[in-house]
Amino acid sequence: MHQTIEETLRLALEQQRAAFAAEPMPSLAVRRDRLQRVHRMTTRHGDELATAIASDFGHRARQETLLADVFTVAAAARQAMRHLRAWCKPRRVPTQLHFLPGSNRLMRQPLGVVGVVAPWNYPYNLALTPALAALAAGNRVMIKPSELTPATSAMMARLVAEHFAPEEMQVIVGDAQVGRAFTELPFDHLFFTGSTAVGRLVAQAAARNLTPVTLELGGKSPALIDRSCDLKLTAERLAFGKLFNAGQTCVAPDFALVPRELVEPLAQAVAHAMRRQYPRVAGNPDYTSIVAPRHHQRLQALLDDARSRGARAIATHDDRPTDGRFVPHLLLDVTDQMTVMREEIFGPLLPIVPYGEVGEALAYISARDRPLALYWFGRDAAVQRRVLDETHAGGVTINDCIWHLGQENQPFGGVGASGIGSYHGEWGFRTFSKEKPVFVQSRFAGTKLFMPPYGKTFDRLLGMLRRIAG
Repeated sequence: MHQTIEETLRLALEQQRAAFAAEPMPSLAVRRDRLQRVHRMTTRHGDELATAIASDFGHRARQETLLADVFTVAAAARQAMRHLRAWCKPRRVPTQLHFLPGSNRLMRQPLGVVGVVAPWNYPYNLALTPALAALAAGNRVMIKPSELTPATSAMMARLVAEHFAPEEMQVIVGDAQVGRAFTELPFDHLFFTGSTAVGRLVAQAAARNLTPVTLELGGKSPALIDRSCDLKLTAERLAFGKLFNAGQTCVAPDFALVPRELVEPLAQAVAHAMRRQYPRVAGNPDYTSIVAPRHHQRLQALLDDARSRGARAIATHDDRPTDGRFVPHLLLDVTDQMTVMREEIFGPLLPIVPYGEVGEALAYISARDRPLALYWFGRDAAVQRRVLDETHAGGVTINDCIWHLGQENQPFGGVGASGIGSYHGEWGFRTFSKEKPVFVQSRFAGTKLFMPPYGKTFDRLLGMLRRIAG
């Protein structure tokens, strides 16, 4: 009899659950071997992955894939292998005076089976980076990649099947219906990367099983330009952050907040920097296509809506590409009524919003959903301190864009509407572990004085503890 999608997924989950039950605390050697296999399949097949991703996008710069998908996963695997022993080691924690000579420790225990739902924009990185963190923590993993990158998803499924038994890690390919069924499984943890709108649906599906979730979402990440900035350097780095992967990056600068008198100079400098980095759009091997026609149409609709509502759109290039690439545009004189200022752009459009004083810019940021990233450009230390103190964001890069995402010794994750939880490095290990508190009682425990029958001894002891506690 033909199995339904739900039955197929349920059997895969049960297979992994049974394997985890047989090996609930994998040894360091087993975990390191799994990480080595992730590293090996990544480094050996980097060029093939670049080809697959390029075919899914229509065109994607090979260098962008090798950096953002291949190198990043390999580096994360090396980091985990290097620090795995320390991460796994139980940690002693202080014990309060009245519980001595007992002792406390925290042990990190794998959760069980982890589900990973990956997006299309960095399809290998955003599937394998959380997966390897889950493997390092001793879990089994099921991955659901995006249906918008079918060639990459099929290749990942093949590579994972060649390097892992299905009860260790497997890739489930399929359409949005498969994705919905996947999120409804009773995983021990569900990790989702994608839009805020879909993230809400994923959280609701997980809640029905009381499945804990990590949601890596997005939002409108601002770049705040200070009067003290180096204008040329700022423009170069802003252009790079905006056009890497053609802006299809969750931490891409979504819009720029610029001192009113610097709007025109900065716009000219950014346009010049974009032309220098990408001398042409059509046929440029370094410039990535928009992933699908509907996303290309969505960007065009954002641009048309902004123009119709009075925005001044500056095309950075004269090209008229017909190959899926989208000409970058700077948008001036934007208003909050424009769709481009209400939705995450996820493409090569850069609205520029003028401000007078820093407090005005900070109020503008704080009045909106908390973003996944915030960028500040300037040299005034006092203003930088104020920006850091008075804004919330998942992460911050100072005087550049996107690079905080690559720090394996820092957590990466959102806040508020831009996400729940974090990963990378030890934070990923901790996300997929239960830090279980263990109290070891001594044979000569003073806590016997708390046992009934109660009397004057109990009252004196409790009084003494109250005085000690202040």
